[in-house]
Amino acid sequence: MPTANLKALEARALALAKNRDFGREAVQVNTAILELAPEHELAWTRLGRSHLEQRAFDDAIVALRRALALNPHNRIAANLLDEVRRQRALAPPSVARAQTGFGVREFTLLETLPPVEACRALKTRVDALFDSLNATSIAHRIVEARQTLGARNSVLFQANSLFPGGAGHIYAVQYGGRWEPQFKMGWFASPPLPEACFCAGIGFNLSGSTRDPNNAEGQERVLACFERFQQVVAGRWEPALVQWMAAAAGFIQFGEDPPLVDLVPEQAIDRLLAARNGAALGRVFCGRWLFLEKPDDAAVLGDRSKLARAIEDTFGVWYPVWLSVYAPPA
Repeated sequence: MPTANLKALEARALALAKNRDFGREAVQVNTAILELAPEHELAWTRLGRSHLEQRAFDDAIVALRRALALNPHNRIAANLLDEVRRQRALAPPSVARAQTGFGVREFTLLETLPPVEACRALKTRVDALFDSLNATSIAHRIVEARQTLGARNSVLFQANSLFPGGAGHIYAVQYGGRWEPQFKMGWFASPPLPEACFCAGIGFNLSGSTRDPNNAEGQERVLACFERFQQVVAGRWEPALVQWMAAAAGFIQFGEDPPLVDLVPEQAIDRLLAARNGAALGRVFCGRWLFLEKPDDAAVLGDRSKLARAIEDTFGVWYPVWLSVYAPPA
């Protein structure tokens, strides 16, 4: 009598859902339905909701992904999946651990929250990273070089150096560097990039800014800086940068596209040097990338001191190139 059993179970599952009862019985009833009808999309959705109510987040994700595999347009399942990820990220870890950097929880917040809210949620942790970086020798050297040419900053990153990007993206840039080569960091969820990741290095914002009254002059200045950057890299620094990129997972990124991970360093540098019409590119970034799915990278991302050292080393590699662009010899 499997058909009769299925009808009775479905009737009970609907009654529970109508009463907003997603407790243990709902888990049992919908599980029983799926034993008889493994492709029952609504039962997978209800099971996911029930697991969410029980705070069994991993089980909820499995059920909701199965519902979406059966019907990618199931908005209820998609919204529930977002809520599961958000609640799991905010929940305290089951095993206490001293993570001072950025792990699954932080990247899940970035994935599920609007960028402005993600900045607020991660501000304390990013500010702590700023403090570690501002204390490094390379940060002092950058600040001193800028002060020599009239800049007023006393630290490399201020508390307001973190900005929202597009969905799933936040970034930090050095203080006062809108129209110059910028020391920059970025956090990306997946999506928008294929993998959740972090990057640190040197970047150019070549697009205009309607908020800046000196937009035309500023954009002309940063475009000239980028051309100078290409000339400097093409000179004495190309072999050293190719070697560093091969050893340190260095990649080039243009605009909002993913980093060019499929290109070997020589090809990536060639692409960088061949780039023209910077205003159309919008942004160009060169630096080290750490991917959350890679265990070694995750270990660095999760420990603020290790992450700060990795960023310090990266900024140190790009510092002489930056200095040749920012303060070219007479």
